[in-house]
Amino acid sequence: MITSTRSPLLRRALRWLLLAAGAVLLAWGTSEFVLGPRVFVVAPERGEVVRSIVATGRILAPYRVDIGAQITGTVAEIPVAEGQTVTRDQVLVRLDGREAEANVRLAEAALAQSRAKLRQIEDVILPVARQSVAQAEANLAAAQAAFSRVEKLKETGFATQAQVDDARKARDVAVAQTRSAHLQLESSRPGGTERVMAEAAVAQAEASAAASRTKLAYTVITAPADGVLIARSIERGDVVQTGKTLMTLSPSGETQVVVQIDEKNMGLVAVGQKALVSADAYPDDRLPADLVYVNPSVDPQTATVQVKLRLPNPPAYVRQDMTVSVDIEVARRPDALVLPTTAVHDPLTRRAWVLVVEDGRAVRREVVVGLRGESRIEIVEGLAASDRVIPVRAKVEAGDRVRPVAPVSTGGGSAAADRPRQGQGQGQGAGSGRGGGMGRGMF
Repeated sequence: MITSTRSPLLRRALRWLLLAAGAVLLAWGTSEFVLGPRVFVVAPERGEVVRSIVATGRILAPYRVDIGAQITGTVAEIPVAEGQTVTRDQVLVRLDGREAEANVRLAEAALAQSRAKLRQIEDVILPVARQSVAQAEANLAAAQAAFSRVEKLKETGFATQAQVDDARKARDVAVAQTRSAHLQLESSRPGGTERVMAEAAVAQAEASAAASRTKLAYTVITAPADGVLIARSIERGDVVQTGKTLMTLSPSGETQVVVQIDEKNMGLVAVGQKALVSADAYPDDRLPADLVYVNPSVDPQTATVQVKLRLPNPPAYVRQDMTVSVDIEVARRPDALVLPTTAVHDPLTRRAWVLVVEDGRAVRREVVVGLRGESRIEIVEGLAASDRVIPVRAKVEAGDRVRPVAPVSTGGGSAAADRPRQGQGQGQGAGSGRGGGMGRGMF
């Protein structure tokens, strides 16, 4: 009897519950049909937008020095190793220099001999020539006086013609000897033939000695600048020839990053732009760089343009040919009206549009976009900060009724970096950063 009494009450309770649930479902369905679905909307906000090009490059020195031998020789010693940091004038290779040393001694002996000849002219030949001139002039004076006396005696009849002829002959011989002595003296004086020949012999010997010493110096190969030896192709005992590269030196100092960018981004890059460089092995360490060169030609094989960036004072871990990622800042808007790219339809075309909420309905509105990226996009015309925009992912079409939910902030107060990646449409790519320049691509 107790069970039969409670059964009607339980059935009535269940009936009321079902009626209440049905009423709730009916009310919800009616509101969804009449007022439209609930959709989250976003609001345009103002903030800084930075546009960058992201590419992969390699670390390179502005130039490399191929070190070779200037003479043929046998390698006697290699006091450095590949990969070692060296300083200017540090010995890199020693060649067998015994033959060169012997040639230096021979040349120095020839130089000493030529200098001795010059000193002999100065100390001996020139004084003797002066004395010979004095003696010849004295003999000439005596011969001239004797000839004059014989001529007078001939006139008075006390001398024969044979005596006159002998006196004339003696005088002529004295004249010739005097002239010869003067010529010898003049040739020994500065500017004279003998002196000039001796001086030329000294100069020739000096040049030969200098050449021999230079060849001896060539047996010791030193570093032309501070840097790192990045290659070595010889061992002790090898016979090296002139023109053969023995080592390759990467000089210290300025380092460059060489990047190949897609040719469609050629119009975006310019000398003087800032960039951030990060090695793949140290992704959290971002190094500032300056764009210093844009190749005016395009590689027809790869459809890319070569760009070089200067990397001042690189850290010790930076190595030649290291692979790095480069973010080149090509544009910046300090106070732009921005939206998430997920709220803009066809953002890469000239007919970009959005869905905004007007009087409870989704309305299509065309907009003009500026800087574009994966996460944020600049709206130049077509929107105001008070508009509410429906994201693309919402299954809403123009004209549908909607119930907007509180806007989701786009972080417009902090900077955003939009980086077009290589190979993406119109050079526009992905990437954004927040937090006043802390994001990737902010400078």
